[in-house]
Formats: sequence, structure tokens, C-alpha cells
Amino acid sequence: MEGILNKKILVIDDEQEILRLIHTVLQKEGFKYVYTEKTGIDGIKLFESIQPDLVILDIMLPDIEGYELCKKIRNTSRVPILFISAKSEELDKILGFAIGGDDYITKPFSPKELAYRVKAHLRRSTYQVENHDPILQFGPFRMDPKRVELFKGEEKIELKPKEFKLLQYLATYPNQIMSKEKLCNEVWGEDYIGYDNTIMVHMRKIREKIEKDPSKPEYLVTVKGLGYKLLIKD
Repeated sequence: MEGILNKKILVIDDEQEILRLIHTVLQKEGFKYVYTEKTGIDGIKLFESIQPDLVILDIMLPDIEGYELCKKIRNTSRVPILFISAKSEELDKILGFAIGGDDYITKPFSPKELAYRVKAHLRRSTYQVENHDPILQFGPFRMDPKRVELFKGEEKIELKPKEFKLLQYLATYPNQIMSKEKLCNEVWGEDYIGYDNTIMVHMRKIREKIEKDPSKPEYLVTVKGLGYKLLIKD
């Protein structure tokens, strides 16, 4: 338990009373690092600064809708995101989960229940970090999903978040053909329609960074009519 109580929690909500309530209950539960912000712009700045381990996010913010803020966070991070909102319609909840939220709590809520949900998500995410995402190796490359880093020997290769996620997914299932539909669903969390060009552009950029000759790839190969695979020879 001591481990998760040292985790950093960011709460973004435009209601001062809600911020004060959540801050108070989490500190009473033993959490040492609870940060709050009232706007989306300030919230994302603080997120980038402190790199929290969990985010509690209101949907109705004065400047940026919480859904949009969630998308921004998901571009670079997999931290648990808990939505809190006065919106109680099923469609709102489904949308929250579809864009990357991990939980949805309707206002008014029980502060004690919120605290226990926070603990549950932190325990789960801590277990996943400690027990999953092993170092992935293929050819001369080494991927570290925890640090979001790719190396070729000692040289670090800079990949954008979506490029890294695409390559990581393919490296997790080496020599297996992955359809564009599957890649789109796993990396973007969206239906494939309209993403064909986006996927091709990302694949081209990855090849430019990892292949000796991007026009004749040795690792990231296209299987015509079927998709892509990361070719790893024995």
C-alpha cells in the first residue's frame, strides 16, 4: 500500500469545492502528492511538468472539453484516467471509455468510493508496469516500453508517440501479419475507415528511422493485401 500512496495524482475540475473535497479525501487516505488545476490548459501544462501516475478529469471544463484533454494525454501516456461528470447518459460514459478513459464517476459521488477507485487503478497500473512491458528486441534494435525508448545498439532513435506504439505492437507479435484494421484499433482506438493514409504515412516514417534502405525494408515489411509485419529472422 505504501507504494501507491507515493504516487502523484492530478485532479482537473473547474469547481473549487470539488477540488477541495477530492484533495482532502485523498490526503486523508494517505496520498502524499495530490495536485489540482481548474482549467484544461493549466491542467495539461501541469501534467507535462509533473508526469502524474493517475488523472481525475472533469468533462465540462471552461476552456477545453475533458474528452479532448483525455485524447491529448493518451498521445503520450497510458496513466489511468478517471472521468468525473454531471453527465450521466450512457452515451457519455461509452464515449469516455472509447477515447481512453479507465473509469467514469457521476456527480454527485461518494468521496470514499472515489478514493477506493483511485487505489484500485493505481494498484492495477503499478502491477502492469512492474510485471509487463518487457524489453523488446529485434535485429539490432531494443525497445523499452516503460521508458518509451528505442535504441539501435547504443544509438537512441527518436519516435513520435504513435510511431512508437505501432512499432511496439508489431514487435510484441513478431513475424505475425497485422491488418490495418487491427493496427488502427489497437493504436488509435478507432475504426479503420479514413485511417488508411494515416497508417501508411506512419509506417513510412518508421522505416525512414529504422531501415538502412526504407524503399527495401528488412524489418517492417508490407504483406500486400493483408497488412504489415515486423520480420525477425532466427
